[in-house]
Amino acid sequence: MKGVILDYSVQKNEGFISGSDNVRYTFAGADWRGTEAPTRGMSVDFEAQGILARNVFSVPATSVTPPPLNVAPAKNSRADKKLAAGICGILLGCLGIHKFILGYNTEGLIMLLCSILTCGLAAWIFGIIGLIEGIIYLTKNDDEFVRIYVDGHKGWF
Repeated sequence: MKGVILDYSVQKNEGFISGSDNVRYTFAGADWRGTEAPTRGMSVDFEAQGILARNVFSVPATSVTPPPLNVAPAKNSRADKKLAAGICGILLGCLGIHKFILGYNTEGLIMLLCSILTCGLAAWIFGIIGLIEGIIYLTKNDDEFVRIYVDGHKGWF
């Protein structure tokens, strides 16, 4: 199997290879059959035995196609407040902090003032609302969160 060395530690005398099948393999220095020392990015050919790479040989870089990179999808930068709003909703929901984070000042002020002016009697209701909203925020994917709460300005739930 073909692959590329991801890392090699001289101290531990072991390394890691990303195989052409997108599986990560471990190899020991004793299995190295190349003429030069293994280095990161080096193209190799090896025998796969489970997650172990045996009889690892260096090969010219042109003869190996590196495995495709697992590129994460682009993160929606407009969803950067989702985590902060979700955690504040769960932990500080009765104070409406999560509403202020999202720019819902009226809703946040309603929650804050009702919790304070009722001497905490309404705080447990707004705490439950904040808990539910925080969970909802955190379970939405970034695009859905932006569509509903950033673009759509949905103030409650």
